[in-house]
Amino acid sequence: MTRQIVSVIGGKDAGPGAPYASINPSRPTDTVATVQLADATTFAAACRTASAAQREWARVPAPVRGRVIASIGRLVEANTEALARLVTEEIGKPYAEALGEVREIVDTCDFFLGEGRRLYGQTVPSEMPDKNLFTFRTPVGTAVVITAGNFPVAVPSWYLVPALLCGNAVVWKPAEYAAASAHALFQLFAAAGLPDGVLNVVFADGAEAFEGLDTALGEGTVQKVGFTGSTAVGRKVGELCGRHLQSACLELGGKNPMVVMPDADLDLAVEGALFAGFGTAGQRCTSLGTVIVHESVHDAFVARFAQAVRDAKIGDPFGEVLYGPLLDHKFAERFEEYLTWIEPHHTLVLDQKGKIDGLFYHPVIVDNVRPDDRIFLEETFGPIVGVTTFQTLDEAIELGNRPGYGLSSSIYTTDPKAAFRFREGISAGMVSVNNSTSGAEAHLPFGGNGKSGNGSRQSGLWVLDQFTRWQALNWDYSGRLQKAQMDVADITPDLAFRL
Repeated sequence: MTRQIVSVIGGKDAGPGAPYASINPSRPTDTVATVQLADATTFAAACRTASAAQREWARVPAPVRGRVIASIGRLVEANTEALARLVTEEIGKPYAEALGEVREIVDTCDFFLGEGRRLYGQTVPSEMPDKNLFTFRTPVGTAVVITAGNFPVAVPSWYLVPALLCGNAVVWKPAEYAAASAHALFQLFAAAGLPDGVLNVVFADGAEAFEGLDTALGEGTVQKVGFTGSTAVGRKVGELCGRHLQSACLELGGKNPMVVMPDADLDLAVEGALFAGFGTAGQRCTSLGTVIVHESVHDAFVARFAQAVRDAKIGDPFGEVLYGPLLDHKFAERFEEYLTWIEPHHTLVLDQKGKIDGLFYHPVIVDNVRPDDRIFLEETFGPIVGVTTFQTLDEAIELGNRPGYGLSSSIYTTDPKAAFRFREGISAGMVSVNNSTSGAEAHLPFGGNGKSGNGSRQSGLWVLDQFTRWQALNWDYSGRLQKAQMDVADITPDLAFRL
């Protein structure tokens, strides 16, 4: 039976809206869920509801909020297989990867449940007597979280868990094509005992959500926006927040380079390139964009890489496959556009390109890409990897930085000096040595620079700065007005003294 899904605001189902069919991309004629999409008015109303609920939630002691996060983790863990199966059914992610995605939610909860007892401020010495200075982390208020569907449950947890732990309320807008997975995750969060209105899920298309967010920012019911998606849309979200003097946490696209040095373990590099380039059908923000391989090992690397891809299986994501279908029809259409960027001077390493059947597509390796090629400079969201060569490490770093993204990167080498020079020179927020460009752990900062984001970070302690604001307190118990920088004791040194 097809699932019927509506937005949930203040603990209650919202009214009907424009119907949208979330399909099974492995069998595009099968509908996983029929979703009622809300309009801008409903979105803005959800923000008002969240804003009203946030005040009481912020009064709940942080260690108690941490226990709620612990409960979410246990609920997700107990429902791992069911949630992973739904993810695979709805977006076509291989089941093994979907299990890993669900595990990431549990890891995130396990990390943050203790932060309820560690939302530390500082005691700061004053320059004047009988006066103490303190700092406190306070919740920002209400956060709107807008997420993509390629990681329909893991990436949202990077926002939702710390935002709720810090005492914020949330309005979450998931991707329409991953609505069933999102609704299931929302149910698990709600079952942990969150008060009504603290977490709200609103299904809406981009235009209606943007209009509703504009209204909410103008009304003062939203103090933070977290967005994961394309660079183009991220720019618009950032501009909108800037007009209302609010900051956005932007996690955007990537054109992630992998540098293969002359001393690299080529088999290991091929394994990393295979997973980073074609895992999840190349539909990760951290997917490998271009392999920048030293000219002395280019032929050997490309031959091994091509054979590894030929040996890999593409098909039913519930089987043992490298990847399944593309996420949705719109991503297939975009991928076919990317294929038109292949030019006469390029070399197609594999025999076939384009559609296999339905939303399944052949993997593509494009050799001889040049620094001015569109396929080198722009993100290509799908199973396509470019290859180019370099002579010196400085040249490789320059090539890696040239597209202007700065999310993830990797280098394969046995030379520590090369590894550290690469780390120092590459613009990416994340660097791997002898590992792929994909793969994040819950206790490390995740995020990018340049076209990949505005420097904000998710995950680990660093995300707390996105969902709290520092408040300073000075407490003067001297019984008189002491003026900073003015009523300060002065100890006079003898600066003319010489031995």
